[in-house]
Amino acid sequence: MAAISGLIRVMEKAARKAGARMRRDFGEVEHLQVSRKGPADFVSKADMRAERAIYDELLAARPDWGFVMEEAGIIEGDPDKPRWIVDPLDGTSNFLHGIPHFAISIAVQEPKLGGGGWNEVTAGVVYQPITDETFWAEKSRGAWLHDGRLRVSGRRNLSEALIATGVPFQGHGDFSEWTKIFSAIGPQVAGVRRFGAASLDLAWRAAGRYDGFWESGLNDWDTAAGCLIVREAGGFVSDFRGRSMPIHSSQVLAANDALHSKLHKLLVGALKK
Repeated sequence: MAAISGLIRVMEKAARKAGARMRRDFGEVEHLQVSRKGPADFVSKADMRAERAIYDELLAARPDWGFVMEEAGIIEGDPDKPRWIVDPLDGTSNFLHGIPHFAISIAVQEPKLGGGGWNEVTAGVVYQPITDETFWAEKSRGAWLHDGRLRVSGRRNLSEALIATGVPFQGHGDFSEWTKIFSAIGPQVAGVRRFGAASLDLAWRAAGRYDGFWESGLNDWDTAAGCLIVREAGGFVSDFRGRSMPIHSSQVLAANDALHSKLHKLLVGALKK
């Protein structure tokens, strides 16, 4: 069983505080589906309320740390201290449509020694308010679901692999690129899923529910926590060229070691066409 650090406790407390309100708001969203106006304005306010609740909780715990937030943007802190990377509602479209699959994502990123940018992500929490699941990781301390250790699945054959992805939509993503990759990977695997929340896709990858994940055109707050959780569960995360960086958002490919090399080969071949 993991000895949960003070930092993870702070992050989980913030996520749970925002998540409790989010659960109540989600119940209201389900009722708003039938109204003519629809729930869009309500969801936008719910998103901002969640971000504010997380911000207040984290600021009180670490007053000199900065923030990267989906709604508020970059809030500078002490340049020699870490910063928070926060997505208060990953899976907004699901939430908006009454689909109970969304999450709160919080990560900690360290500054580079001597200044001049940002380095590794050292802690991450992905909290699913509806299922009350907290996926978390700290660098070199493993990945966990509550107090149970997470390990990526051990499947080595593409024919047995269940792969998650994100699909382009109106005004977002590269349809041509995605279609090429899907056409290469789809026929080789047991199934492809698109659930609409990248932070949970990565957390589920770490938990062995999925065997691989690819997506492009994301933001750092979507993936910062999830990338660490996958790595600490024994998985491999890279961009489409196979390079490994602290956070992958513009291009993400995640799997166990054996499947990552096979998926990467298919992906590279598809993009050469």
